[in-house]
Amino acid sequence: MKLTINMAVLLAVVLVLLIRRKVQARSRADQTMTLAVAVIFGVLIAPTDLGQGILDTTGDLARTISDAGAP
Repeated sequence: MKLTINMAVLLAVVLVLLIRRKVQARSRADQTMTLAVAVIFGVLIAPTDLGQGILDTTGDLARTISDAGAP
């Protein structure tokens, strides 16, 4: 039996656990680690279909907001 782990899923779980911690003073190292995990997660998910869907949805939302603000 071969066990495989998808790194994007693993990083998503780690990121959720880091963000859901109690709100309290965090050290600079903790903030840096959370930022690094978030950036790596973004890089891993970007070329996937899910990442492209998120990009398209975000772009459509930004265009809608921009068009609503234009006279």
